Amino acid sequence: MCKTIAFLLLFNNMKKRLLSGVKPTGAPHIGNYFGAMRQFVDLQDEYESFVMIADYHALNFIHNKQEMEKNILDVTLDYLGIGIDPEKVIIFKQSDISAHTELAWIFDTITTMPYLMRAHAYKDAEAKNAEINVGTFNYPMLMAADILLYDPEIVPVGSDQKQHVEYARDTAQKFNKIYGDTFILPKELIMKDVATIPGTDGQKMSKSYKNTIPLFGTDEEIKKAVMGIVTDSKTPEEPKNPDECNIFALHKLFLQGEQLQNLRDKYSKGGMSYKESKEMLFEEILALVKPMRERREMYRNNIDTVKEILNKGKEKAKSIADTKMNIIRSNIGVNI
Repeated sequence: MCKTIAFLLLFNNMKKRLLSGVKPTGAPHIGNYFGAMRQFVDLQDEYESFVMIADYHALNFIHNKQEMEKNILDVTLDYLGIGIDPEKVIIFKQSDISAHTELAWIFDTITTMPYLMRAHAYKDAEAKNAEINVGTFNYPMLMAADILLYDPEIVPVGSDQKQHVEYARDTAQKFNKIYGDTFILPKELIMKDVATIPGTDGQKMSKSYKNTIPLFGTDEEIKKAVMGIVTDSKTPEEPKNPDECNIFALHKLFLQGEQLQNLRDKYSKGGMSYKESKEMLFEEILALVKPMRERREMYRNNIDTVKEILNKGKEKAKSIADTKMNIIRSNIGVNI
């Protein structure tokens, strides 16, 4: 590790640094919460934490000014709603820090096209015969810049997003080999017990599959999603294998120990209907989201406060990013 990086880490009270980004492309679901969002709340005392609103990444999907503006504020409200403390976590917009796109270009110059063609998003688009824009093709380099600018040791991701961190690590290693030690190598953080959250149809919960349970939906929206969970045709009296049940898989997010074992026993012995299990799950979800809704609504009614939080986050993130970019420019030889 170079002396400058070591100094930065010491300067930040010896706390390890954590960073993650979220695209403002729609309302979060409980899969987002358990797969990643909750980790930020759990870890905000342990790490120096950054939450980046990845609005430039969202340009690959959103080409409407009003929709983008609304989504940026909505996703900020979502993260404040789940319990992110803006006094502990730096929340900022990617577009407010010009160093992200500058560093992405620098990374472009040492990255080959075949390497980028391995990215999951590109391969998925290619498989669908989609007309692929340059942003979709090149997003791994912008994402690497997003991460490496802040020298985080930890990047929380879902199990299907591990490649993002791998791209950042590969890019950091290649840059360090060419220009000397500049970046530390981040590590992904995946919560093993909730690595993949099943949706209402049993596939991975994803907006693209239209199988989600909304985190901040109304009671009616949540109940409709829960009651629509796909099951087999066994009657209430028949014994059921909980490990083959989509409802039980979601119960495991909310229940532990004796409670979970009691539910497992009810499945195995028979006498419990899928409808009863769904109704239990609905109540478990409501118990989780009620205080989050109230906190989110409080911030929504004070939107100027939310904008000020983003502005303060911008100033803090920009100071760190600008310092890092000066080191990078010096190492590549453009500071003369």
